[in-house]
Amino acid sequence: MIEDFFLDLDRIWKPQQTKILSLYTIGSTALFLQGPYIRGTKDTDVLKLETFSADEIENLHKLAGKGSRLAKRHLFYLDLVNRNIPFFPRNPVFHPVDTLNQQLTHFSVFALDIIDVVVTKLKPFRAQDVDDIRALIKSDLVNPKHLVERFQSAVDHWWGDARAEDFHLYIQNLHTIQRDFLNVEETEIILPRWLND
Repeated sequence: MIEDFFLDLDRIWKPQQTKILSLYTIGSTALFLQGPYIRGTKDTDVLKLETFSADEIENLHKLAGKGSRLAKRHLFYLDLVNRNIPFFPRNPVFHPVDTLNQQLTHFSVFALDIIDVVVTKLKPFRAQDVDDIRALIKSDLVNPKHLVERFQSAVDHWWGDARAEDFHLYIQNLHTIQRDFLNVEETEIILPRWLND
């Protein structure tokens, strides 16, 4: 279980100071921490925060990264992801994983909101992402209206970024989910005027 991975990391962590390190999980890891949905994975994605010191980043890689003893034991590793890579809505929502955090000494673990996870998966939209989204919908965990609101928030947040040129692809992916899995009408997404020129 993913919780056991964090518990083992907590046991072997040797902090340089007494502060508690916040780990913000995204992707499938965030899904696993919020419900019964589970599938195989090779990594657990955690945001690399600006508040992490160089020593903390090095220790996370050394103790839980690819090739570490912890990774070999659990068959997946901790992967630090730059915050500007995921297609986040504005002000992404993270929930504390209380049942896990009560057992941790050195860390506080947070999980990206399920709807926000779905929004981020509309960017890569690999077969595995589609399977994840389909499973969440079958479990009645995706509110169609809320999904559109968060997707529009992401578009509004990233419209000045280079990825804006790919918004049309992300919208196609959203429409696929709406049409094929949610059985709702495709929603018109408001784009910056320059993208429609």
